[in-house]
Amino acid sequence: MSRTDYSLLLAQAQAITAGEDDLIANLSNISALVFDTLENVNWVGFYLTRAPETLVLGPFQGKVACLRIDFGKGVCGAAASTRVTQRIHDVHEFPGHIACDSASNSEVVVPLIVNDKVVGVFDLDSPSVGRFSEEDAAGLTELGRFIETLNWASLADV
Repeated sequence: MSRTDYSLLLAQAQAITAGEDDLIANLSNISALVFDTLENVNWVGFYLTRAPETLVLGPFQGKVACLRIDFGKGVCGAAASTRVTQRIHDVHEFPGHIACDSASNSEVVVPLIVNDKVVGVFDLDSPSVGRFSEEDAAGLTELGRFIETLNWASLADV
């Protein structure tokens, strides 16, 4: 498996969002960019905080996904409630894992925080156990910090 150049991925994300204020358009293109760039992933996308303590499916690439996830439930909910990137070697060993796609075996979820509020999470799944390294988690977290700088004003309470 080749190493991902996360500085290049970040530069590409910055380029494709430059001058565009629409959040959904930007998140859609970022999910497509990451899905096409990273090897061995089967889902890349966003869950957005649309109700108190509830994540709702946002733009993504991959198979049909769970629609709503409560904070504290599954890997996405853990990232939202702890505000810490979750890197899960084997999702089947994660207590309370939500199996939206039974083909997914490892996961990284980056919480997105704007104005001290969790506005959503950036979620990546792989069919391979142990797919995501610490380097991947760090690079994706850095990409998440950029995503937080996009125009989130269209979401209520941001």
